[in-house]
Amino acid sequence: MHIMKKIPLFIAIIILSACQPQNPGATEETINWESGELVPKSVIKSTRLFRERLLSDPHRPAYHFAVPEDRGIPGDPNGAFYYDGRYHLMYLYHREGSGFAYGHISSKDLLHWRHHPDAVGPGDGDNGIFSGGGFVDDDGTAVITYWEFMGREVEDQHNAGTYSGRPFGIGIATSTDKHFNKWEKVKENPVIASTHWGITQTENEDGEEVIYGSADPSQIWKKDGKYYMLTGNLLVLRKFGTGWNGPPSEPKADSVKFQGDWLDLFVSDDMKKWEYLHRFYESERKWTDKTEDNMCPSFLPLPSSPDGGAPSDKHLLLFISHNMGCQYYVGAYRDDKFYPDNHGRMTWDDNNYFAPEALMASDGRQIMWAWIHDGTPDSLRNHYGWSGVYGLPRSLWLGNDGTLRMRPVKELANLRQNERIKTDFIVESDSELTLESFGDQYLELEITLDPGQATQAGVLVGVSQDGREKTALFYDAEKKELTVDAMQSTINDFGKTIDSGPFELGDGEALVLRVFIDGGIVEVYANDRQALGRRFYPALGGTNVKLFARGGDVKVKSVKAWEIMPTNPY
Repeated sequence: MHIMKKIPLFIAIIILSACQPQNPGATEETINWESGELVPKSVIKSTRLFRERLLSDPHRPAYHFAVPEDRGIPGDPNGAFYYDGRYHLMYLYHREGSGFAYGHISSKDLLHWRHHPDAVGPGDGDNGIFSGGGFVDDDGTAVITYWEFMGREVEDQHNAGTYSGRPFGIGIATSTDKHFNKWEKVKENPVIASTHWGITQTENEDGEEVIYGSADPSQIWKKDGKYYMLTGNLLVLRKFGTGWNGPPSEPKADSVKFQGDWLDLFVSDDMKKWEYLHRFYESERKWTDKTEDNMCPSFLPLPSSPDGGAPSDKHLLLFISHNMGCQYYVGAYRDDKFYPDNHGRMTWDDNNYFAPEALMASDGRQIMWAWIHDGTPDSLRNHYGWSGVYGLPRSLWLGNDGTLRMRPVKELANLRQNERIKTDFIVESDSELTLESFGDQYLELEITLDPGQATQAGVLVGVSQDGREKTALFYDAEKKELTVDAMQSTINDFGKTIDSGPFELGDGEALVLRVFIDGGIVEVYANDRQALGRRFYPALGGTNVKLFARGGDVKVKSVKAWEIMPTNPY
């Protein structure tokens, strides 16, 4: 079906050039066309050509969700919820000619997604939409929270204290129709008002100053008949904790209490009027740096198994810091506060894995998505006509040791075909072993091996015929890390990095790597305890796969490979 995926890149470029509209007037007609009018032939033609271009794009994924068009930057997954047999997910993108909006998709199987009309966008008093969460009330009303986007001019006025228009802050929209195609912003918006961009400075009933964040709301949850919601602290941290990105130029005298990550908790009887309670948790410098914020929060109960079932006695708080990307706390939720037991990250070298969003499925599973940064120059990104890719949906649960476990959702196995297996062999020390006929452009690998005394054991994927391009995924026994080395992933000058996360095998424990290749995406999971996901941009079209060992022989128990069928419509 995807013939152009199989041809050499230079031929694809020639075909793409031939497919570009040659009539300047057609471009102008397309720009001026309104959706309520009869469809001009030029629109039909250009739409088809654009789809064909996307299908021929060697870096567009086939089974990871990709924003269909426009700029998914920021491309946060938002507003996730499950209802009546379908998973619903919003994606933040910049809609050309309008502004930041929530695109909306839904799926029965987490694999094939239907596109709905945009849920919310600019209008009704705000200039656009930023990150938030999803919730379904007891009566079936779907609710999305969002951060109202001001626009730079209004933001500057807010920060200068000269803004006198409609308040901005946290917004809510609801939907009750069968397929959640129509959403209405509540007339009470903003339900939590800001006094500055993302900040609310007010006084309590005793006349004491209170400062809290009014940005990036979490999903709403319901407990004992009341509604709860969290807000992020980025702008409070920057203004009062570090003195960066806005007045005052120096931190306040008590700036320590405004440093690091935290969230603010609100409660409501009706989702219209919200009361500030307190900080939801206190962060500790043993886990995070004082410059790290907490935004894009998701707070949900942790299941006790990858298949869901009854929840454990712990909750998971997913979030980002803007300088370090996606991370999480596992802990106890009681008395309207969260008490973290342990902390982990999902990206280390940079903030590449970003903006987590999660939901609870009907079977009790907690399922998350994250945005994987493009890592390309704006000029190149704009040339593609699209940007924005999500990592595979992950199932999250509590391990027996009280820490987080993660693996791709089980539904992905339905995309497998053309299985290949090789068992019981040795990869000799300081060598590479090619797995003949195991490579593919869309690929899943399951590798089970005993590293023995080897210092490094892993796999090379995307290996070009001349060996100039390859991506290394491996376990480093000395450093106790899982690593993605993309320094040779491409002969281009971008997308090159090394990212490593802490990971250690137990005594006698086999290493089990699950690897997913999808055009310009690579993800690797190790023993359900660690995972890494990166974008990369190979130019030579290599699909070869090699196992390698460093510092000792490696016993390979089995290697399984499957071609993964595409699910994206284009």
